Amino acid sequence: MSEPQPVKEPVAGGNAGMSSQYLEIRDLRVSFDGFKAVDGVDLTLMQGDLRFLIGPNGAGKTTLVDAVTGLVPATGSVEKSGVELIGKKVHHIARLGVGRTFQTASVFEELSVLQNLDIAAGAARTPLSLLRRRKDVLPQIEEALETTGLTALRDRPAGILAHGQKQWLEIGMLLVQNADVLLLDEPVAGMSHEEREETGNLLRRIGAERTVVVVEHDMDFMRAFATSVTVLHAGRVLSEGTVAQVQADPKVQEVYLGTTAAIRGDGHDIVDAGQEDPHARAR
Repeated sequence: MSEPQPVKEPVAGGNAGMSSQYLEIRDLRVSFDGFKAVDGVDLTLMQGDLRFLIGPNGAGKTTLVDAVTGLVPATGSVEKSGVELIGKKVHHIARLGVGRTFQTASVFEELSVLQNLDIAAGAARTPLSLLRRRKDVLPQIEEALETTGLTALRDRPAGILAHGQKQWLEIGMLLVQNADVLLLDEPVAGMSHEEREETGNLLRRIGAERTVVVVEHDMDFMRAFATSVTVLHAGRVLSEGTVAQVQADPKVQEVYLGTTAAIRGDGHDIVDAGQEDPHARAR
């Protein structure tokens, strides 16, 4: 009887292999009324590297994710494992395996956890049958329930879930859609300490086999779970590397002079640095 294989965890640089997925961003640019929200960003994101995207308000973090997923027009190139995404419709990009979450979870609150996952999985069911408990559950749904820790809550209405559990359900909905590039926008915002820990462990579980990018303001959470970090400033990449490398980067220390304690872990938040940009879309 063979011994169970050790569970992979995300590592800096990714668990690269012949079949690894990746996201390659080159010279990505997004402008709003002449304001350059994303200004020539180059990023290479590999499967198995849990990448955190940080920076002050107005740095272009959420706008970059919007551009990758087709929500805002952009120029440059975004390739998912060799397939160009720029110019494609939102639903087409999603079908190619690129999924995203928002700061507020988007779930069907009147339906159960299981029904939410069933809809996301695209099971060919009528609206009436969706309201009835099905006798068999698709294997990918069972796996998503186990991965997200929601198995015991499968028959609960999504609307009564705790805040963190709704975020886990939304991640589970991406998993049953076979998304292998996940872009998560502030997934732990508003969560309790325990929920943040559970979310970090969930990201580790799913991050080894996928390309996962986390837009985050919580520096403690970043330090605890990131395998690599990209710092954006004024729509450009300021610094990139491991948490330790970013913390030690003189460019980061210069830009965030007076607030670099946020990066070091002295209790402040990096987003306190700099001025709030009036362009809401350029977060």
